[in-house]
Amino acid sequence: MSADRAGTQVSPESLPKVRNLGWRVTMAGMGINLALGVLYTWSVISKEIVAKWQWSETSASWPYAIAILAFAFMTVPAGRLQDRIGPRVVASLGGILVGLGLLFASRVSSLPGYIIGFGLLAGAGIGLGYASATPPALKWFAAKRTGLIAGIVVGGFGLASVYAAPLSTYLLVSFGIPDTMLIFGVGFLIMVILLAQLLKNPPLGYCPPGQAPTATTASGAAACPTVDYSPGQVLKTGQFWLLWLMYAFAAGAGLMIVSKLAKIVKVQGGLETGFYFVAILAIGNAGGRVIAGMLSDRLGRTRTMLLVFVFQAVLMLLLARAMPGTALGSLPAFILLSALLGFNYGANLSLFPSVAKDYFGLKNFGVNYGLLFTAWGVGGFVMPIMLGWIYDTYQSFVPAYYLAAVLLALAALLSFAVKPPAKEAAEA
Repeated sequence: MSADRAGTQVSPESLPKVRNLGWRVTMAGMGINLALGVLYTWSVISKEIVAKWQWSETSASWPYAIAILAFAFMTVPAGRLQDRIGPRVVASLGGILVGLGLLFASRVSSLPGYIIGFGLLAGAGIGLGYASATPPALKWFAAKRTGLIAGIVVGGFGLASVYAAPLSTYLLVSFGIPDTMLIFGVGFLIMVILLAQLLKNPPLGYCPPGQAPTATTASGAAACPTVDYSPGQVLKTGQFWLLWLMYAFAAGAGLMIVSKLAKIVKVQGGLETGFYFVAILAIGNAGGRVIAGMLSDRLGRTRTMLLVFVFQAVLMLLLARAMPGTALGSLPAFILLSALLGFNYGANLSLFPSVAKDYFGLKNFGVNYGLLFTAWGVGGFVMPIMLGWIYDTYQSFVPAYYLAAVLLALAALLSFAVKPPAKEAAEA
C-alpha cells in the first residue's frame, strides 16, 4: 500500500487517480515554462533590434542579461513564497508580471525602457512562474523519478523557442518590434494564469506511490522519511558552493550561445535564417533536460554532470573552428552543433534541481533551489555581456568560446569533489 496523506493509505483502486493528478501538475508546470521560455527568443529579437534600431551588440545584450539576473534572483523569494502559500498564486503573479513587462516594452524603443520592461519586469515574472512549476510536480513522485519529472517540467522552458522563434520572426516581419512584444505580452499573461490554476501540492504527509512510508509523525501517522535542510543550513554546506560554481560555469557557457546564436550562424556560417537554429537549439535544449534527467536517475547526478560538462567543452572548441568555407562552418555542421550545444546546456536545468532535491530535501526545495539557481543568473548575466563585448572589440566570438571551454573543464573537475552533505548538518 502507498501513503496518500498522513495517517491514511491509498487503496489500489485510487492509485490511478493519484498518479493522474501528479501528471496533471507536471504537464501544467511544463506548459507554464513553455510560455515563460519567451526569454530564449531574444536571439531573434535582438538581431532585429540591432538591424532596425542600430543598437550595438553589447547594448542588445543588456535586456537579456538583466532578465536572466532578475529571473534567477527572484526564484529565491518566489521559492519561499510557493513553499508557504502554494504554487498557484505565485505562478499567477508571475504571469501578470511577464505580461506587464512585455506590454511596457512594446511602448518603448530605448535601452533603458527594454531593461525595465523585458529585463526587470518580465525577468522577475519568469522567476515567479519558474519557481512555482517544478516543486509541486516533484512532490507527487517517488525519488527514483526525480530526474525524469524535473526534466519534463523544465523541458517546456527549453522547448519554447521551437514555436516562439519562428513565431517571433513572423511577427517581427509582419508587425514590427513593438507589436510583437504586445502580442507576446497579452498571450503569455493569459496562458500562464490559466495553467497556474492546475498547480497543486500533495496533502501533508503524502508519500508517493512506490515509495513506502518507513517513518511516523508525532501522532503515529505514516510519513515518508526525509532529511530536510533549511536555507541557512544549506548555505553552510561546502557542497552547495561547489554546486553553485559548477552551475554558474556550465549555465553561463550555454546562455552566451543562446543569447547570440542567430548572430553566430550569420557571422561564422553566412546563414541568414538564424531563427531555424534557435529552434533547433531549443529542441536539443528540451531533449537534454529530459534525457539527462532520466540518465541521472540511473547513473547518478554527478557522473551525468561530468559527461555533460566535458561534452560541452569539446563542442565549444569545435565551434571556435566553425568558419565559412570549412566543414564545421557548413549548414549540416551548424545544425548538429546547435542541437548538441542546446542538449548539453539544457541538461543542467534538470540535473541541478534533481541534485538539490537529493541533497537538501523537499520541505524547503523552492527556496533552496532558488539559492542554487542564482548561479544560473550570475553565469547568464556575465557571459552574454562578455560575448557581446568581445565581438564589438575583436569582431569575433572565438575568444569567448575558449574561455567557456576552460570554465566547463573546471566544472568537470569540481564534479569529482561533490557528494551528499552529512545528514548531521541538517539536524544541527
